[in-house]
Amino acid sequence: MNKKSLKKVIVLLMLLVLFIAVSIYGYFYFQREQSDFHDYEEMPKVQVVNEDSSNRAYAVIINNLGVARPYHSGLQDAYLVYEMIVEGGITRYLALFHDKSTERIGPIRSARPYYLDYVMENDAYFVHWGFSEQAKSDISKFAIQNINGLYQDQYFWKDTSLKVSTEHTAFTSMDKLQNASNELGFQMEREKDFLFHYSVEDVNFGENALLANRVIIPYSKGTVTSYVYDPEKKVYQRFVNDEAHIDYVSKEQYVVKNIITYQVKNRSIDSYGRQELSNTGQGDGYYISNGMAIPIKWSKKTRESQTVYTMLDGSEIQVNDGNTWIQIQPDNQEISILE
Repeated sequence: MNKKSLKKVIVLLMLLVLFIAVSIYGYFYFQREQSDFHDYEEMPKVQVVNEDSSNRAYAVIINNLGVARPYHSGLQDAYLVYEMIVEGGITRYLALFHDKSTERIGPIRSARPYYLDYVMENDAYFVHWGFSEQAKSDISKFAIQNINGLYQDQYFWKDTSLKVSTEHTAFTSMDKLQNASNELGFQMEREKDFLFHYSVEDVNFGENALLANRVIIPYSKGTVTSYVYDPEKKVYQRFVNDEAHIDYVSKEQYVVKNIITYQVKNRSIDSYGRQELSNTGQGDGYYISNGMAIPIKWSKKTRESQTVYTMLDGSEIQVNDGNTWIQIQPDNQEISILE
């Protein structure tokens, strides 16, 4: 065989080997992709709460004063959060945690009486550091099982490294709270259903839906909550006073799947400016999720009873699976839902 023929044979053999190698790689890559796709399709969807769990939630009062906000920790783990006005035009959050292992929650602040209504409607343990006189009286009146940093500080800690006043430095963890409920002999099983029915499939908003790519919810001149929709992740990015609401530990912006917003009357009841909210009765609101908003009705018969949220036809709403923020706004403020 001459040199020219030998060279052709070598080239052909090399091409054959390359073809075989590419074919083998392609086969196994395709199989892996198919396997991954199959595994993804078969993977069970995990809901924001395990509705089969009988454990009670922990409802924690979170400080939202401007100097404390940069230290917000753990709120992304809360499956449900309420925001309501307190004295001075500021707000506080009531964040509910269920079957989580969150290592840092806070900063924790003192109780106001109307927050107890939402502790009771969720049959939760109440976690706070101090209280107003009326809240103190109502905790006793309604026999609310509570964990109070004033008297049980072993279940909290103060982060003295923060450059704020000591009243803004109280934190806890789910491990500490679970120890507290065990050691204090609290009732373990919840007696009420979860507030919402969660749908793993996207909720059908129907023909009354509005586009809701941006939502602005003012509480006062000094406190404005807003949301911007992320269509890729199908969640709302959260802002306070036009600044991204960031977790102190993860350094990530809080995101929200569901927003429920409505308005109630409020008034000052003392010289300090503490508030009273007319949060029983009924009214109108919006359910907002997946870039859409629909008008809804709310009703709450008593302080202890669960708020019921319904469509305009009277049927109880389902919410998309994911965390929910309930924005209970003063009725002298207006919500803006923007396309």
